[in-house]
Amino acid sequence: MKYDVTVIGSGPGGYVAAIRCAQLGLKTAIIEKYNVLGGTCLNVGCIPSKALLDSSEHFHNAAHTFKTHGIELNDLQVNMEQMIKRKGEVVKSNNDGIAFLMKKNKIDTYYGLGSFVNKNTIKITDAEGKEQQIETDKTIIATGSKPTALPFLPIDKQRIITSTEALTLTEVPKNLIVIGGGVIGLELGSVYARLGTKVQVIEYMDAIIPTMDRALGKELQRVLKKTLGFEFFFNHKVTGATNEGEVVKVTAENPKGEVVTFEGDYVLVSVGRKPYTEGLGLENAGVQMGERGMIAVNDHLETNVPGIYAIGDVVRGAMLAHKAEEEGVLVAEQIVGQKPHINYNLIPGVVYTWPEVAGVGFTEEQLKEQGRAYKSGSFPFKASGRAKASMDTDGFVKVLADKNTDEILGVHMIGPRAADMIAEAVVAMEFRASAEDIARMSHAHPTYTEAMKEACLAATENRALHI
Repeated sequence: MKYDVTVIGSGPGGYVAAIRCAQLGLKTAIIEKYNVLGGTCLNVGCIPSKALLDSSEHFHNAAHTFKTHGIELNDLQVNMEQMIKRKGEVVKSNNDGIAFLMKKNKIDTYYGLGSFVNKNTIKITDAEGKEQQIETDKTIIATGSKPTALPFLPIDKQRIITSTEALTLTEVPKNLIVIGGGVIGLELGSVYARLGTKVQVIEYMDAIIPTMDRALGKELQRVLKKTLGFEFFFNHKVTGATNEGEVVKVTAENPKGEVVTFEGDYVLVSVGRKPYTEGLGLENAGVQMGERGMIAVNDHLETNVPGIYAIGDVVRGAMLAHKAEEEGVLVAEQIVGQKPHINYNLIPGVVYTWPEVAGVGFTEEQLKEQGRAYKSGSFPFKASGRAKASMDTDGFVKVLADKNTDEILGVHMIGPRAADMIAEAVVAMEFRASAEDIARMSHAHPTYTEAMKEACLAATENRALHI
């Protein structure tokens, strides 16, 4: 078979790239190593983790807030088997949806490991070892990433686990040690803390979610400690872990250089992810690698080999599903001669804890480092009528605007439905709105999004109305 475009990898970047290529009239194929489409995000990442986060949040509310709402329950229990089953059903529904989209857009789907024979020939090796080859004019590499392992801390997938195994536990851990205070560790830690697990977070840096605005990490730390009993150990360097049957012992050096030991029945290693390029045969096509195992690309996401592109987690930038999607569309449109554009500064970051955390644009720390004159306005959810009604009063919205032009430079929020609310900030900043613009827009009452308007009012001559 001969194709105009072949996409290797069917995660958010890959399948979206394939759909856009097909929409533009290109004969398209997609190759997936595993027997289902969707990649890490759909199968062992974004979607299943959100399913468990929602389930565990329902349980936590039933245990801790229902009585206040006038709902009384007796003998509340966690059915882990059913919770994991529901998660699987959510994943399968999305798997089936992507398969449907491939058929709808007349995209040929191949299951097996795709590897370059040369620039225009790709070999596909299925699970039984059967091989076939296809010819392609252009190729988009979208093979994603996998969890990073520490060389001195081997993953046994039994007691020392990654996010993949944490999504399929059949019991609620008594004590879960999380190595890494980033997004993945805090989200999965939240799942089990809500179900009754004692969660201890060991972080090498001095704060959780350190790449986001520091005010967000500080508030999230406070809330997780208050509502879920999280314990945090900062500036700790993990040195090893041993599985001793039903107990795992983790050793680390504290800020004083002293050796300390932590014990738990599970250890979740969540210290980041790395690009997945094994078995691609990139050398056969002459594709050059970049830093930290990433594929080197230019500003058009094209490798050093004309006609071979790479997107998503295998290239530079944030490892986010929606970033990969945008890049997939960008490459597809470039192939047919269009002139798409991505503003990477306006790709939002989200943490799906509760309260949720979201940010876009420059952080306050970045603006200070740039020496840029800015002004800041914040509004707390404890002053929001909607948040009071739903008992979600933790958190705030912070808006950063240029001191002279009032253009919004960054928006950072922690609170109820922040993951959805950040979209207003992205739209505003894409159109280079000022804080005054948002402040003068009508926001429905009562809604959580009124906090965005109030924060903009606070940034414009301290005009917030409800604080």
